[in-house]
Amino acid sequence: PAVRLSLVRLGEPDSSGTGEPPSTPAGLGSGGDRVCFNLGRELYFYPGCCRRGSQRSIDLNKPIDKRIYKGTQPTCHDFNQFTAATETISLLVGFSAGQVQYLDLIKKDTSKLFNEERLIDKTKVTYLKWLPESESLFLASHASGHLYLYNVSHPCASAPPQYSLLKQGEGFSVYAAKSKAPRNPLAKWAVGEGPLNEFAFSPDGRHLACVSQDGCLRVFHFDSMLLRGLMKSYFGGLLCVCWSPDGRYVVTGGEDDLVTVWSFTEGRVVARGHGHKSWVNAVAFDPYTTRAEEAATAAGADGERSGEEEEEEEPEAAGTGSAGGAPLSPLPKAGSITYRFGSAGQDTQFCLWDLTEDVLYPHPPLARTRTLPGTPGTTPPAASSSRGGEPGPGPLPRSLSRSNSLPHPAGGGKAGGPGVVAEPGTPFSIGRFATLTLQERRDRGAEKEHKRYHSLGNISRGGSGGGGSGGEKPSGPIPRSRLDPAKVLGTALCPRIHEVPLLEPLVCKKIAQERLTVLLFLEDCIITACQEGLICTWARPGKAGISSQPGNSPSGTVV
Repeated sequence: PAVRLSLVRLGEPDSSGTGEPPSTPAGLGSGGDRVCFNLGRELYFYPGCCRRGSQRSIDLNKPIDKRIYKGTQPTCHDFNQFTAATETISLLVGFSAGQVQYLDLIKKDTSKLFNEERLIDKTKVTYLKWLPESESLFLASHASGHLYLYNVSHPCASAPPQYSLLKQGEGFSVYAAKSKAPRNPLAKWAVGEGPLNEFAFSPDGRHLACVSQDGCLRVFHFDSMLLRGLMKSYFGGLLCVCWSPDGRYVVTGGEDDLVTVWSFTEGRVVARGHGHKSWVNAVAFDPYTTRAEEAATAAGADGERSGEEEEEEEPEAAGTGSAGGAPLSPLPKAGSITYRFGSAGQDTQFCLWDLTEDVLYPHPPLARTRTLPGTPGTTPPAASSSRGGEPGPGPLPRSLSRSNSLPHPAGGGKAGGPGVVAEPGTPFSIGRFATLTLQERRDRGAEKEHKRYHSLGNISRGGSGGGGSGGEKPSGPIPRSRLDPAKVLGTALCPRIHEVPLLEPLVCKKIAQERLTVLLFLEDCIITACQEGLICTWARPGKAGISSQPGNSPSGTVV
């Protein structure tokens, strides 16, 4: 099984006073951290490894606890962040044979085993998660494609559970367990086709995003059990999923070697990231370098965004204090929007990505249709002729976008109109991370990309005109033919590769010898883990208090 890592911080207050964004893993505060990771048949527990102001690493000879299992292997685990305190640390552990174990690191005698006889599900547990702010409820997903709701205070039934249908929709069904007395599981979700690889709750705890081997991202309103969003991968299964700190965007990674950014509020793919050479195993937002400020006063800003961006000030506040993590690269000036996220893959590479305003809101193309003064021949003829008599600086070349991404093809060649004037202080960061225009990418890489994604090219030729729009909602579960790539490709569920901006990574570096399986962004450091059992903490640039080594070197090795 893949090496996984869970981290919890006990109830002591955060010494930085900035708080913790609700969607991030537990940060490393003034002390009391606990780390759990699995390796083969073993499960290890250690104190926190990256404390502010500390230069020492973990003593590998003194684990808090160590467990060795026979006949089965731990596959995933999760601490209860809500109840974590000095007197109780609740942990769930899922196993390859389908069982789920409940442990308490403080109360050693407290242990329960669910699905012990494998009457509920015989397939391996792929992911576990406590419900947000819940003391007893948790979800467990299995390779069967089923998602079960448990209560740690209830026993499991002594016979295979019986279910009654509660709700069904496109590609999912929800069942309630029939039982006179309270028994586990409380409910069962059948999601998609094939294994359910990972799921994540939104920061407010109201929505659940699931990624499956059938290549679909499905977002549900958890309480009402309604499907609120659907997205299809370019090809292959989706392996990982993460919400942005404000709950507006979902990032996925999978077997298409891409990271895909999907807008929950708009219900569409807003960008794809191309930098990995193999499957993407982990994606995570960095809340301490993510900035989403109100940009209502900026020239050309959309009026409808002014009210929305006020809600995004909390993630920024968590990373701008004196004790906050230093950015890994310069961020745009105030008044702009930047989401920073990372990815780790089977190609052993770690990538950092920036999602900026000109990618998220491509409608006012003033940053793409301006050129520097004295730069001839860089504006498309249509744009230059329509703006020939406009005063001020000339249009920028389309290739010089303020984002490290390709411009949106739908609005890249249109002028913003005579009334749109560029803001004099517009950030202009193009030096280090230049991008290709859409035409340049077609000329230089069309044949190469089609050759690389040959499996998709074959199926796209058979159904280039397929419809299959997501507007229809049949009463039963979505049939396999509805998600046929030949019919879905080119629709809103799965745009073609040239129909959305293509991000390029700010950083793409090989950091391991085996495939990477874990990526966590903490306030003081970044944690990665690979399949050979190496868990590394990486100091953020400028954080000399964590380690005396350079900022781009691991500050400590756990295993």
